[in-house]
Amino acid sequence: MSTYTTEIDVRFRDIDAMGHVNNAVYATYIEQARTNYFRDVLGDDISTIPTVLASVSIDFRRPVKLTDGSVTVEISIANIGTSSVTMDHEIRTGGEVVAEAEATLVSLDASGDPVPIPEKHRSAIESFHDL
Repeated sequence: MSTYTTEIDVRFRDIDAMGHVNNAVYATYIEQARTNYFRDVLGDDISTIPTVLASVSIDFRRPVKLTDGSVTVEISIANIGTSSVTMDHEIRTGGEVVAEAEATLVSLDASGDPVPIPEKHRSAIESFHDL
């Protein structure tokens, strides 16, 4: 299965009083990676697609520091259902895994009810990841 990879800069504002990236910022890193994924793989601006983040979990392996410079986020597809897609995210710096995350997105209609993933998105996901 193919994966999508993007690099994200570690910013000074990401650092907390302990001198490393705050735990909540990892969710921002995977959110930015998904934004890039929607642009690069699906050919769409994520802000124009009616989806909601249904769940997210993050397992931390080691702190990221400002001196690391950037993180690389790799996305693979854990599951693609009728109206949802679960993405696995591996966050690395210097080639070392620093965190792993799982996020489930659900496609919505105008009233906020789940609907099937648009066929053009499903096809793009399946094609890109060889599903």
